[in-house]
Amino acid sequence: MGRGTERKSTEYYTNSPNFCIFNIRSTIHLEYEGTSFSEWSVSAPCSVKDRRSTKTELRCSSPGYHHIKPIVTGPVKESRYLSVDNSQICFLWYYRVNYFNFPEVIFIWVYDPENADHDELLWKANEPSLNSIILTKQFTALGQKPAIYTILRRKQYFPTEPLKNGVWKISIPMRKDDIVKNIVGNKVAFQDCFVADFVFLLTLPVMTIPEIPGYLPLSTPSGSQLIVDWDACVPSAAVVVTEMETFQTNDSFLTWTKIRVPPGILNDDERHHVTDMCLSEGRIFFIINGILYLKDFLKFTRLGRNENLPDDGIIGITSRRWCWVNYLFKSQGKRSSMAVWTENEVYLGSPYQPSDTRQQEPYNLFRFNKIITTTELKNLLRLSSTASLTIHSVDYTAHPLELALLLSYCVACTSSKKIYLVIYNEDTKQWMYQDFALDVPIDSFLVSHFLYSATPELLLSDKHRIYYSYHNFTVSGILQAPVENGNLSRLSQNSSIHDVFLDYFGNIVIKMENNIMFYSKVNIEDVIQLHSWTNKAIQSFFGLDISGQLYFVYIFENGTLQPQKYPLQLEAQSVIFQTNENCPYIAFHTSLTRIFYVLDKREVLSFWVQVTYPESSGLYIILESYGPKIIKEKRKFTFEVILGYCTKTMYVTFSQAVNYEAVDDYFKLQDQTSGLVLFNFRPSKYSKACTAPKKVIQVAVGCNSKKYIAVKGQKVKYDWESYGCPLRLDFRKKFKPSIQFLGAPSSRAVLHDLGATSLSGCLNEAQTWKSMTELNKHLPLEKAWGPENYKHCFSYAIGKPGDLNQPYEIINKSNYNHIIWPLDHSGMYVFSVKILDPNYSFCNLTAIFAIETFGLITRPNGYLVASFLFLLMLLFFSILVLSYLHYMKIYRQYIYEPLSPEGKQKKM
Repeated sequence: MGRGTERKSTEYYTNSPNFCIFNIRSTIHLEYEGTSFSEWSVSAPCSVKDRRSTKTELRCSSPGYHHIKPIVTGPVKESRYLSVDNSQICFLWYYRVNYFNFPEVIFIWVYDPENADHDELLWKANEPSLNSIILTKQFTALGQKPAIYTILRRKQYFPTEPLKNGVWKISIPMRKDDIVKNIVGNKVAFQDCFVADFVFLLTLPVMTIPEIPGYLPLSTPSGSQLIVDWDACVPSAAVVVTEMETFQTNDSFLTWTKIRVPPGILNDDERHHVTDMCLSEGRIFFIINGILYLKDFLKFTRLGRNENLPDDGIIGITSRRWCWVNYLFKSQGKRSSMAVWTENEVYLGSPYQPSDTRQQEPYNLFRFNKIITTTELKNLLRLSSTASLTIHSVDYTAHPLELALLLSYCVACTSSKKIYLVIYNEDTKQWMYQDFALDVPIDSFLVSHFLYSATPELLLSDKHRIYYSYHNFTVSGILQAPVENGNLSRLSQNSSIHDVFLDYFGNIVIKMENNIMFYSKVNIEDVIQLHSWTNKAIQSFFGLDISGQLYFVYIFENGTLQPQKYPLQLEAQSVIFQTNENCPYIAFHTSLTRIFYVLDKREVLSFWVQVTYPESSGLYIILESYGPKIIKEKRKFTFEVILGYCTKTMYVTFSQAVNYEAVDDYFKLQDQTSGLVLFNFRPSKYSKACTAPKKVIQVAVGCNSKKYIAVKGQKVKYDWESYGCPLRLDFRKKFKPSIQFLGAPSSRAVLHDLGATSLSGCLNEAQTWKSMTELNKHLPLEKAWGPENYKHCFSYAIGKPGDLNQPYEIINKSNYNHIIWPLDHSGMYVFSVKILDPNYSFCNLTAIFAIETFGLITRPNGYLVASFLFLLMLLFFSILVLSYLHYMKIYRQYIYEPLSPEGKQKKM
C-alpha cells in the first residue's frame, strides 16, 4: 500500500462492505507487501488471476477452508486458511439518507458488489448506477420490497410510495434511543441469489468542530502512543490525539477535521503535552499538565473551581464504553457521562440543563460533583490510616449505572503494591467493595477494560501482560500464550501493549505498539497470535465503523490518516482452524429480541434459551443475575436427542410477588422492590471458535415511562392542547369512563367529582373524596388520595366500621358507577382520573379528559303555538283598528270645525 517501510504481510479484501459476502461467487483481492516474492500458492479448488503478481484476484469454486500462501524468501513464512462459504447471498441493500426532511427520508436500492459502480463501492453514491437500477427493477417485478426494522424499539417502516427511478423511499424519525436499524426484504431470489439483511447505525449527523485559520495544533508528547476515544452509542464519531495533531471524525475517518486551539491560551510546550483525552456528549476534554480543558464549537476553556473541579492535579478522565440508551434511574437528577480524578478525589460530570430557561447559561456548561476521597475510602475499606492509598484509575463498567475505582495500596511502598477495586452505583449511591486484589510492581500502571457482561468482568493490561477476572471476580489469572507464561512482549519482539479492543460479540483483540495482535474470547483464559496485517513501524489504532465492525486507522508522517477494514472474524477463523479448536455446541439461541425490558406490577416476562450440541459434550445453560433480588424466577427444562445431537431448552418466567396494598409505607416498599437487574445467558462451555458466547439483557422493575392511561375514545390532548378533543355525549345518558392502560382496562380508578350512584357491598366504610381531602388538608387535591393511602373496604381486616350505605366513589370493572349530567342545559366538563390500585403499576397514572354534553330541546305543542299566534295577531289588529279610529276622529275634527274662534264671520 506504499507506506514507505518494508513489511511482510498479506492483505485481502472484497467489494462487499465489512466482508459480509465472502463466498464462492466473491472476487477476493490479494495483496502482498514485502521482498523476494515469487508467486502465490493456493488450494486446488481456488484459482489466481496472475500467480506471480503481488496484487491479484482469487476465486474459489467450492466452500471450505482454503490455504493461501505467498512464496517468499526470508524468515517470515505466512499462510492463511480463508473460510469461503456457499451461501446464496449475492446482493446487498444500499441506502442514502436525506437529512433535510422531517421525518428523514432514506433512499434504498439493491446493488451487486461484483458489478457495482465505483461510488457505490466507496459508499459515496447519491443515486443508483445503471446496473443497480436494472437489478432493483428485476427484484421489484419478482415481489421484492424493503422495510426498515429498528432493533431497540421494535418499530417497522415501509416505503411510502412505489419504486421510482430504481429507488424506494422510506420515511423514518431519528431517535437517540433507537439508532440500530436493519434493512430487510422479502425472501425473493434472482438468479438463485438473495439480498442480505443490512444492520447499521443511524442517527442525526454528528457535527465535527470546524477548523479555524490561525489556530494551533494540540498533540501528545514526542514518543507517546496515540490517545483514542469514540462515542459509545455512535462509534463512527471519534477523536484521536497524535504526536502531530488532534483529529476528529463523524464517519469512521473517511473524512476528518483537525482540532486546534486559539493562540495565546497555551504555550508551545503545553500544546504538545496532552496526556489524556475523552469525548463526551459531543465535547472534547483534554488533560494538559494536570489541568482539564474543554474544547467545543464555541471556545477552548480551562476548567477548575468554577465547575467544582480542582485547578490542577488531575491525572485521568474517562467516558462510557458501552451503549445503554435505556435504563432505570430512580434517583433525582441524571446519570453522569464522564469521570475525572486526581490521586485522592473522584468527580462525576454531566451536561447541565438550567431549570430556569430565562437564565442565559452557556450550552456547553458541565457540572461536576465530588463523590469520594481516599480518606473516605480508607474508612470504607477499614484500611490503616498510615498506609498509602491513591486512586489508580477509574472506569465505567458494562452496567449502565456503575463505575469502578482501581485503588493503589501499599505500606512500605518500596517494591510492590496491591490493587483493590470498589464499584459505585450512581442510582443507589452505594459503594461496594469487591473480592479482588492484585499484587503488582510498584511502578506498574494498569489499564482496566470492563467486558460486555451482566456480572462485573474485566481485563487489566500493563505493558506486557493481560490480567483477567471473570464471573463477578470469582475466576482470576493471566491470559496465557503458548509460551512465555503470558508475557506478550516476548512474543512480539519486546513491544509493549498499546490497546485492547472489546466488542458486543465477546471478541478480544490485543494490539501491541508494533501492530502484532493477539486474539481471545470472553471468559477464555488464553490467547492466540493473529496473522501479521500491517507495517510494524507505522502508528495505528482500532476503530468501529457505523456498522459496528472493526477497522484500522493508519497515521502517516505527513499528517494524514487512512482507514482500512479489518476482517476480524476471517482472521480469527484462520488461526483457530490451524489449532484444531472447535466450538463445543452447534447453536445457541434465545427468543429474547431486545436488550432492555421493563417489568411492571402484575406483568411477567417469559422467554426461552436453547443450546444444541453433540451428544458427548454434556452442556447446560447458565443463567446469571446481577443486581437487587427483586425478581421471582421460574424455570422449566426440556431435552431432546436426535441423530446424536442434543437440544436443551430452558423456559424462564420473570415476575414479581409483592403485595403493596394497605402497607405502612407504600413509597418505601416500592423503592425497595424496584430497580435494575442484569442477566447473562450462556452455555456451560465455549471456546474461541464459538461466535455467540452469551446473551446480556437488563430488566427494569419499575415504572415504564412510556406507559400512560387514557379514557377510551379520547385520541388527542385537550385545552385543546391540554385535555384533548372532548367526548360528545347526550346529557340524558349515564357515562362510565373506560380507563385504558396500554389497551387494558384498569381494576380500580378514582375520578375527581364522580357522582356515584351504586352501592358496592363494602364490609367496612369506604374511602371518599370528602373523607380523604379532610384527612389530607395539607396536600393538593390531586395528592390527597392515591395508591399510597388507598384501602379497600371489602375486608373486615382493613378499614373501620361505619356508614355502609354511602355511595362508593371508585370505578372498577365490576361496579356500575357512572356520571349523570344536568338535564336543563348542555355544557363542557373537564375531569381528572387516577389509578388507585397499589398493585397495578409503579407509575403514578393520571389522565385528564373532557366531556361535552348535548340534548334536544322539547318540541312545543302545536295548538298552544297556534293559540299564541292567534292572540298575538288579534292583539295586533285590535291595536291597529283602535289607532285608526282614534286618528279618524282627530281628522274629522280639524276638517269640519274651524281651527280658532277668530276664524268665524261676524253678523252685521
